[in-house]
Amino acid sequence: MLLSRYEWVIAKRYLLPGKGEGFIFLVASISLVAVMLGVAALIVVMSVMNGFRAELFDKIVGLNGHAVIQGYGGRLPDWRDLLEDVRETEGVVSASPLIEMPLAGIHNGRVEAVLVRGMLVDDILNNDTLDGKTVAGDLAALAPDSGRVAIGSRLAQTLGAQLGSRVTLMNPQGRSTPFGTVPREISYEVAAIFEVGVYDYDKAFVIMPMEDAQTLMLLGDQVGMIEIQTNDAQNVQKIIAPLYPKIDGRAQITDWQSMNASLFETLQVERVVMFVILSIIILVAVFNILSSLIMLVRAKTRDIAILRTMGASRASLTRIFVTVGTSIGALGIAAGIILGFIAIYFRQSVINFVQTITGQNLWDPSIRFLTELPARTDPMEVFGIAMLALLFSFLATLYPAYKAASTDPVQVLRYE
Repeated sequence: MLLSRYEWVIAKRYLLPGKGEGFIFLVASISLVAVMLGVAALIVVMSVMNGFRAELFDKIVGLNGHAVIQGYGGRLPDWRDLLEDVRETEGVVSASPLIEMPLAGIHNGRVEAVLVRGMLVDDILNNDTLDGKTVAGDLAALAPDSGRVAIGSRLAQTLGAQLGSRVTLMNPQGRSTPFGTVPREISYEVAAIFEVGVYDYDKAFVIMPMEDAQTLMLLGDQVGMIEIQTNDAQNVQKIIAPLYPKIDGRAQITDWQSMNASLFETLQVERVVMFVILSIIILVAVFNILSSLIMLVRAKTRDIAILRTMGASRASLTRIFVTVGTSIGALGIAAGIILGFIAIYFRQSVINFVQTITGQNLWDPSIRFLTELPARTDPMEVFGIAMLALLFSFLATLYPAYKAASTDPVQVLRYE
């Protein structure tokens, strides 16, 4: 909207309080603050929801792959040939054999349910999710037949285990004797403690070389599954489709969307609901702009009539009041974006401060999955939020601008 020089002068004059217009300025200021808070809240919440999805996706998929070929009965014979077929499939970036079994971990009389994962040593060292997440020890110490394992930080706390401690893993499927099946128990040295940031993994995972896992679980040369990483997680079903005939009758394929469908669908629903609710907050805020402009039009009725007699057109007055209201909204949006980014940057410090003041645990990893509040800001989403708030602000100016443009100077100045 292009304004002439005198229209700009009048619009800027109306943005500042005149004599006896302090209440109107107060309402306009409240409108600006309300828009700022609404925009900031929407940016923070959407960034946190994006961060939740991204962090969970990166860490869950980083450990479980985009898809998993799992053998029936937890055993996958002839896995080497199948592994080559998977690696030669178009769109597959990498494929790794895995053994995964829920067992019991014992240390100093404490017993905890653990999830033992056997991996090739090269896959352990090159896993992006585990890279840089070691809080004690070194994953490079894991080697076949070394008797060493890596455990999650929460599991270490629960068992009371430290670096160098010996943890016993018990497999109920042990050797048969005349008196029944005797569980298989093997003691391992804790060579590394890791923390990937997902509570369920950190409290249960025990990672060991695949050869040791085969020995513990009496699998011989078999593995339990093959983990697949693709170049396009969103189209994983299409990429793995050629593998179905090759595994028919001996295994099944599950992709990340099926494994975590309820979790990611819940996050998506929450994301949409929060966006709608916080958009309503912005809508309520722009109603303050509407009320302040209506009061401004009533206070400036005589000035508007004089402008009309001096030759100002209806379109000119419309542009002036639309500019005034939209400017209030734009200033609130700009301030809201700045406030939103500040809140995102200090998000964890704010949570820690509130926890200290209230004495309440606001971020329980056992409930929230992640150990820290994540955030990932999408620039296009921020742009969309700003445009939505600006559109609401613009629409709120139309009625007051129409009333100002409809002012009849004859009726207003008749008794002057």
